[in-house]
Amino acid sequence: MSHQLPAILFLLPLFAAISMPVVCLKHHHWSQSISVATLSAMVLVSILNLHNVIHHGEVRYVFGGWAVSLGIEWVADGLASVILVLMSALCLLGVIFTGPASPKNLGGRIVHFHTLILLLMSSLTGIVFAGDFFNLFVFLEVAAISSYALIGAAGGRALFAAFRYLILGTIGASLFLLGMSYLYAVTGTLNMSDMADKLPLLLSSKALVGGLLFLFIGLGIKMALVPFHSWLPEAYTYAPDSISPILASLVTKVALLVWIRILYWVFNASNIINDIPILLLVEVVGALAAVIGASLALAQRDLKTMFAYGGISHIGIILIGISQGNPTGFVGGVFYLLNDSVMQAGLFFLAGVAFCQYGVRAIDDIGRVGKEAPWLTGSLIIMAFGMIGLPPTGGFFGKWYIILGALEAGNYVSVAAVVLSTLLTLAYFIKLFEGIFHQTSTRLDVQFGEIPLSFKLTLGVTSVAIIILGLFSSPIIQLLLNHALPPTL
Repeated sequence: MSHQLPAILFLLPLFAAISMPVVCLKHHHWSQSISVATLSAMVLVSILNLHNVIHHGEVRYVFGGWAVSLGIEWVADGLASVILVLMSALCLLGVIFTGPASPKNLGGRIVHFHTLILLLMSSLTGIVFAGDFFNLFVFLEVAAISSYALIGAAGGRALFAAFRYLILGTIGASLFLLGMSYLYAVTGTLNMSDMADKLPLLLSSKALVGGLLFLFIGLGIKMALVPFHSWLPEAYTYAPDSISPILASLVTKVALLVWIRILYWVFNASNIINDIPILLLVEVVGALAAVIGASLALAQRDLKTMFAYGGISHIGIILIGISQGNPTGFVGGVFYLLNDSVMQAGLFFLAGVAFCQYGVRAIDDIGRVGKEAPWLTGSLIIMAFGMIGLPPTGGFFGKWYIILGALEAGNYVSVAAVVLSTLLTLAYFIKLFEGIFHQTSTRLDVQFGEIPLSFKLTLGVTSVAIIILGLFSSPIIQLLLNHALPPTL
């Protein structure tokens, strides 16, 4: 049964999403309980799947028993399995947070809201495990459609943000499809393993180069990579506070994971680096994103917008790590991806609590609640330490390995970009804490009532997780070195 775990992980949220509108037809309040139960089961099964992969190697599951070139192949290797444990846990926390943070105007549509969350999780699972480009494209689009609907659920400005995201996302999908078509024309297959076997003989093909560039640009739009990032700040700022943490921690990170998979598992980066300088391109774009994203975050006055630009900066830092072409940088980038997912979830949880509980959105107003809600300030301090990259958080060790990988490769410009983005991150968090500790304006107009348990739980778990990732960084990094490295490194 262990080889069927990837299929189970995909089908669990899918069946729950399909059945929820019927089961909850008369009892709308059941929807969150079903989501929590489904995602809790996913966390347990994903841990079991990771244990199986560590002890028995990667799992390849073919739906329907069709041959690989024709059938749908699921590939559960170390990297996919680690990512899925994190995804399941963060989505579970997001759904727990959803209760008191759901938009009040949803009404009876709360069932549709949870259906879309489970559909999003199912499609993200399909993306992580997909072993061929066709199904990868399909799941990318299902995830995108779910995201558009979830963002627009709040109405008002969120609808405009969702529409803008839809337009740019459609452009990204079209470019990805075009790149995929180029690769199929050259290789005659869409299966990633088959394509990887054929590509070394086709490195001189211009269609191959064009396909790779189209894939990169298409995924760059989906991961909000500079200069294709314009959709993300508005989408995450105006999205419901209940859905922003899920989107920020999962959607862009999964798009980044797809690029990592294509670059190292399909294109065999160690072979193409001399023929197609793609790693250099990724490194340069990553360095620009790291610095520009942090600079734009420094200029913001809205909490969610600041955190959104901070996430864009960290996408760049991760790209710097994976572009070094050595195990140290690659593992540093993947480890930082894990940490950033937790940090982004925690920051948007915090922004949601600040608004839902205290009505605070602007940085200038954060001082109204800072001293009266020390638990909120404490969580923010931990998350700031992680974002800046200070010990003992996981963010420190992620940046440390990325810098070591860049030094090993002799890429001192990348080191400078990581350091500069870190200083800029420090600057915008200093601005934020100045509002908390030095502002003396009207704090008394804030109503300090009882904090919902779900708010405390989500903030507490993410804060503790940031510390745990730092304290246990050594075994986690060793796990990544042993089970998540591409075969070419």
